[in-house]
Amino acid sequence: MKILFLNRVIKVLLVPIIILATTTVVFAQDPISQKDIQPYFDQARKFKNQDKIDLALETLNTAANEAEKREDIKGLIDSLHELALLYLRIDKEGDTEFYWDRASVLLKDISYPYGDGMHKYIEAILLHRSNRNFQSLFMLNEAKQLNNDRNFYNNLLLTEAKVYLSLEKYDSASKNLNSLLVNTDLFEKEYLTSQAYLTLAELNLIQENFSEAAKNGENALEVAKHNGFLEDIKDANILLTSVYEKLGLYQKSLVNSQNLVQLKDSIFNVEKNKIEAKTADKIRDNYKTEEIARQEKKIEELTESQNRSELTAILTSAFLIIISLLAVTLYRNNQIKLKTNDLLQTKNKELQIARDGAVQAMEAKTNFLSTVSHELRTPLYAVTGLTHLLLEENPEEHQKEHLKALKFSGDYLLNFINDILHINKIDANKLEPLNMEFNLKKVINEVINSLGQSAKSNNTNLILEYDPKIPSHLLSDPLKLSQIFMNLIGNSIKFTKGGEVRVISKLLNKDQDNVTIYFEVKDNGIGISKEKQKSIFEGFEQGSIQINREYGGTGLGLTIVKSLLGLFNSQIELESNLGEGSSFFFEIKMKSIDDLAEDVAFEIAPKDYDFKGLHLLIVEDNKINQVITKKMLTKRDMTSDIANNGHEAVDLAKENVYDAILMDIHMPGISGEEATIEIRKFNQDTPIIALTAISLDDSLESFYAAGCNDVVTKPFKPEIFYQKIGENIFDKKPKNSLS
Repeated sequence: MKILFLNRVIKVLLVPIIILATTTVVFAQDPISQKDIQPYFDQARKFKNQDKIDLALETLNTAANEAEKREDIKGLIDSLHELALLYLRIDKEGDTEFYWDRASVLLKDISYPYGDGMHKYIEAILLHRSNRNFQSLFMLNEAKQLNNDRNFYNNLLLTEAKVYLSLEKYDSASKNLNSLLVNTDLFEKEYLTSQAYLTLAELNLIQENFSEAAKNGENALEVAKHNGFLEDIKDANILLTSVYEKLGLYQKSLVNSQNLVQLKDSIFNVEKNKIEAKTADKIRDNYKTEEIARQEKKIEELTESQNRSELTAILTSAFLIIISLLAVTLYRNNQIKLKTNDLLQTKNKELQIARDGAVQAMEAKTNFLSTVSHELRTPLYAVTGLTHLLLEENPEEHQKEHLKALKFSGDYLLNFINDILHINKIDANKLEPLNMEFNLKKVINEVINSLGQSAKSNNTNLILEYDPKIPSHLLSDPLKLSQIFMNLIGNSIKFTKGGEVRVISKLLNKDQDNVTIYFEVKDNGIGISKEKQKSIFEGFEQGSIQINREYGGTGLGLTIVKSLLGLFNSQIELESNLGEGSSFFFEIKMKSIDDLAEDVAFEIAPKDYDFKGLHLLIVEDNKINQVITKKMLTKRDMTSDIANNGHEAVDLAKENVYDAILMDIHMPGISGEEATIEIRKFNQDTPIIALTAISLDDSLESFYAAGCNDVVTKPFKPEIFYQKIGENIFDKKPKNSLS
């Protein structure tokens, strides 16, 4: 009897040890593809949106079992995340945290960006539910960086809109929701549309715009009824009951109230809630029971082979004594831990307050720069536009000199504004490297050709040393690479008179489709002193005041290079001696595409278009900008109408036929985005070109989502302005470019 008792004690004590060991072994295996369990996720998503929670839970539980059976770690992580989201749907936050914690353990031992992004997304929802909204926004932004799945991004936009709504940032919430109204999601297009209408109605109700709230509420109800979204049908009826009561339409309010009662009696009854709760508890308990059963089986296999001898009894007794001593030690440690936790919680609260303050300060900085950039670009458009028009009107020779000086000053100020905005976009995480196919040699040659005139004026030779072993087709971000080379080569030319600037590209390593390329820009110019090399990459640093006065510039070029290389997980290195020249070098990892036979053109050559007879609509609230834009169109034999705001633009677009619409984004009343959305409801064909002084907060994706075909930033070069008009009218460009 004594031996049997000791065996049982060992069994109980070994459970946590075996659980830890077997969990590590099981999930250390290489995962297989999760394609086989994807249909479970699709079916569960459909059940969830139709409020069939019990069926969705059972489907996801089957997916988790299948993933565990096949040792598919990524599939198991996805199953746990979907279960966590589903338990949130029925307000079981404790169970959500259970599955979230389970996924945390698995994510520690695997590189899975999609899973990491979903993990942070769920954490953001939990933070929002606990009213920690700034932290929720921060976590949503981190999730956005890790996961580019379209369905995930759309759901993230919806959650972000609800957080903005809680923070009373109604414009930001409205922008997200309007984007979702025209979403092209492959899996949840109708559900996201229903949720967007419903949340917009809530926003309208808060702002006491009851007629718009009723309109959006009815749209939500229509979409939800058509697709069987029971929860959305219920919420829409609740909202419309309140809205129609506010409008004094009591009969309609009564109809929605009766619909709600009928819905609750027939569908959202107590029995359904009991079934869902019972299914949820059953799945959670079964999961825990199965885990315990697996560990007990391991324990039985171990205990069956034990030698039931006196030695075992002695060892067991010694083991129990040790355990007892450990228990006492653990108890004491636990008391210390509790006191430490109290102290840590206090410190954590202080850190949270500090972090919220830092987030608010960053937002204030971003808003300030956004406003300043827009306010500077708008008058600068007038200066550069009027200068261009005056130069084309055959001025006197003595006037030409003044006008060219004015144009140079305008271009210099625009470059300065662009440099500051570029750095702050990087600091605010507004820039991400793209991944597109390009020819590296062609990119570098285009930069060298564009700087050829500057080199010629300085009597400087530009030399390219290009390694022929570098693959001709690479995958990376050619635009940001061009900016890096433009700043480095331009910087070397500026400080090298009568010398040479050498651009070196060398293949360091190639492993299948992974390549590492070494770049160096070397000159024999004035050089940089050892003391100044430490600070040369900081903003507005140029070595000395004398250098600034002699050579000009803002001192931001190398700062931009350093920040852009950070996006590629690379860093700039410098070797220089005063009076002997400088060498800037760095390495970048890229992907190669070896199976392409022909080069793909990096840019399409500009075309000459015949604009005669075209009739355009100018949407612009600034009177000076109206005059300049209209005169630039008249110069090319185009006629135009002017709308002073978004409302006028919608009315004129309904009444007239235009070859294209030039749409300013920032206007009083309804914005250019909102006006574009309204026009696209009745006109899908007329090209709409966003003509705007773009700022930090502007989202190009939202411009295209609203229905714009192209974007041109103010102030712009006239040749680019005419090129964009021609491309969108005559070539019918897709919605994917920016100038």
